[in-house]
Amino acid sequence: QVQLVESGGDLVQPGGSLKLSCQATGFTRDYYSIGWFRQAPGKEREGVSCISGDGTSTYYADSAEDRFAISRDNVKKTIYLQMSNLKTEDTAVYYCASDCFLERRSGISYIRKSDFGSWGQGTQVTVSS
Repeated sequence: QVQLVESGGDLVQPGGSLKLSCQATGFTRDYYSIGWFRQAPGKEREGVSCISGDGTSTYYADSAEDRFAISRDNVKKTIYLQMSNLKTEDTAVYYCASDCFLERRSGISYIRKSDFGSWGQGTQVTVSS
């Protein structure tokens, strides 16, 4: 059974940094692409970043603004999202999901999840002074 478990969410001040982790277990093949998504109160869930199964390719939504960095350790079966220079508008529940991909539409990059992917339960990130 596929399971994704996020951790690392916290309350952080504007301008601060935070590193999220996603533990991925139960996959039937070696490596899946894994992505990070977030949902702010009253807004739709949006993709932030996606990393290929072997970790050689990374993709970011335009909204990531070069402040986020995704990485993975396949030995530990863990995917990370390093967030820096956090802003109040980054406040959201952050989810990881499997089977993500990059979609470009009208010159804008979006991170999507396929219908076959799974979601984690989410971790709360609050950016506030």
